[in-house]
Amino acid sequence: MSKVTIQVRDDGSLFVSGGEFELIDAEGNAFETRPKVSLCRCGLTANKPFCDGSHKGKFQDRVRAPKPEASE
Repeated sequence: MSKVTIQVRDDGSLFVSGGEFELIDAEGNAFETRPKVSLCRCGLTANKPFCDGSHKGKFQDRVRAPKPEASE
């Protein structure tokens, strides 16, 4: 089975790709998904939880993972 990757996009969505995954709501109901989806981070989409591009020009957030410390 392929490894699923979730990429945090600058000023945008969470992009999910790379393999089979299940997306469920708080009650355990499954959303219909495709092999690649963008999930909304800003809350402005009309198609929650999926991104529809409504964030453009209205949402800014750039997240970076911590860099590993260099070993001495």
